[in-house]
Amino acid sequence: MKHNILILGAGYAGMLTATRLERLSAPFTMVNKKPYHYFTTLLHEAAGGRGNPTDYTVPIEKVFHKQTSQLVVDEVTSIDRGARTVTGKSGTYEYEYLVIALGWVPEYFGIPGLAEHSLQLSSVDAAAHIRQHIENEFKSYLQDRDLTHLRIAVGGAGLTGIELVGELLDWVPKLCVELGIDRHLVDVQNIEAMPNILPQVSPDLREVAKLTLSERGAKLRTNTKIVKVEAGAVYVEGDEPVQAGTIIWTGGVRANPILAESGFTVDRRGKAQVNAYLQSVDDDHIFVGGDSAGFQDEHGKPVPPTAQTASQMGKLIADNVTALMHGQPLKGFEYKSKGTLASLGPEVGVGDAFGIPVRGVVAGLAKEATKVEHLWELGGIRLIADKSGDVVHL
Repeated sequence: MKHNILILGAGYAGMLTATRLERLSAPFTMVNKKPYHYFTTLLHEAAGGRGNPTDYTVPIEKVFHKQTSQLVVDEVTSIDRGARTVTGKSGTYEYEYLVIALGWVPEYFGIPGLAEHSLQLSSVDAAAHIRQHIENEFKSYLQDRDLTHLRIAVGGAGLTGIELVGELLDWVPKLCVELGIDRHLVDVQNIEAMPNILPQVSPDLREVAKLTLSERGAKLRTNTKIVKVEAGAVYVEGDEPVQAGTIIWTGGVRANPILAESGFTVDRRGKAQVNAYLQSVDDDHIFVGGDSAGFQDEHGKPVPPTAQTASQMGKLIADNVTALMHGQPLKGFEYKSKGTLASLGPEVGVGDAFGIPVRGVVAGLAKEATKVEHLWELGGIRLIADKSGDVVHL
């Protein structure tokens, strides 16, 4: 069956493309390996015990309302531009216009053993696995009293790594009470090769984040390069190995390898190069968004790889696909930052909201507000009513 518009992936870019197309009454088919959309930016909450991991998912059938909006649950394996087909594990799908929003995979930077011996916060299932792994390690400590079970090493001090550390610092004491473990025996370390944590926020707010996390018990090890990882051990440059029962890697991402494998022109992170309209430089009937898109602004600077970037791309892609179909002018992509917020636990954070620096509880509240905004963009008031109790914590 030939589909006029085919969307690959139900992340932020894919879902915002789809919801916009619905409002424009444009038929489409989405192919995604799961029947749900999940909040990638909130996976640290799911991993850190704040809520049930399934709370951070939205069934796609609850978002699509028109019969012309179709979902196919399948995992994409390749794209053939010449034949205008997409192949998945369960079938082949033809298209006239293609939207690629296949997301990211972890970037390991060639560090030996990192992929094999670390956990990655890459999906809802992965978040649930991390949570269960930590619980199992703590229970193992009760059997052999080996303190290694109580050591958690988080590699990477960007948004994901720092937010995960903040979440763990809130959850781990509760887990210790539950299991009868002295919380002071737990060692949560964040290991970062660069001189600073949270490069996305201003220097003074970084200091606030450092102080907040350190006072709550985290060891923040900047200027510390990971050179090798083995089972239960992180080797760092110029220091003793970190023996840890839990090793989590959050230090980098790259685009889904399907793009490069399918012959697209990609950058060093595997992102498909696009023009100002988010069309692939290889085919003007293919649009690319989110972490799949290698977009640079007028100054040659890449846009930040965030959910708000992906959401803005998705909306424009929907407009441009329909414009192309009807022979109308396309619009160039202009990223408009609403700010960057980093949670440091359930109630506090740092960042800026529309250019205004915020910290503490105010930042925490602003972070919760972004969840409501995304629910509104996806499904309006009905989805807010249905899901806000699961993911919004006020």
